[in-house]
Amino acid sequence: MAIGRKPAADDALRVGALPSRELLRGGELLGHTHPASMDETELERYVQERVLTTTLEKAAAWGRSNSFFPLGFGLACCALEAPMHIVASRMDIARFGYEAFRASPRQADLIIIAGRVSIKMAPIIRRLYDQMLEPKWAISMGACCSSMGVFNNYALVPADKFMPIDLHVPGCPPRPEAVMHGILKLRKMVQEHPDAPWRERYGAVGTEESRPAPGAPALEEISGESHAGA
Repeated sequence: MAIGRKPAADDALRVGALPSRELLRGGELLGHTHPASMDETELERYVQERVLTTTLEKAAAWGRSNSFFPLGFGLACCALEAPMHIVASRMDIARFGYEAFRASPRQADLIIIAGRVSIKMAPIIRRLYDQMLEPKWAISMGACCSSMGVFNNYALVPADKFMPIDLHVPGCPPRPEAVMHGILKLRKMVQEHPDAPWRERYGAVGTEESRPAPGAPALEEISGESHAGA
């Protein structure tokens, strides 16, 4: 079988690609080809496609948001429902770099409060939070630690009453998908790209309840005058 020569168009493409490659190396081609060169337009396009610029703050936020070190901590049934599921094969939190649960608060920067918080336990949780690395974040997972849920009695206290909470994950118990969604929302918050408010997301801007202008009679006064006139 005879082997034919490649078309001239293929040769031109190969010869044109080789100088560009050598240009990136800072050298020139040897042989019958011309020295590597790019015109101003090609060079500007090349830089736009391959060069990334950022700030130190954004780079640090990106690194922190993709390497949370959660504290191995749980209080009640919620600790078994989601934090143990999100490290399993279905959710696989390791995809985002969050699988390294730490046994010491001095090596953790994220605490997921899962379960009922009693008044006697609240100071201990606060001590653990104070011992965590800076910057640090806290997620209140489930109804019990967010609003005391079905165990709404004198012995329990919401988590945001004794420590700062960055994000609440509702549910009794929350699905593992909900916990993953909450952690990813926290990642966007750390990167300073939080989700837009719901009115912007759903196109509901302008549907706010109207308020009377300064000096105008209130709604109750207007309704009272209409009843009096009737």
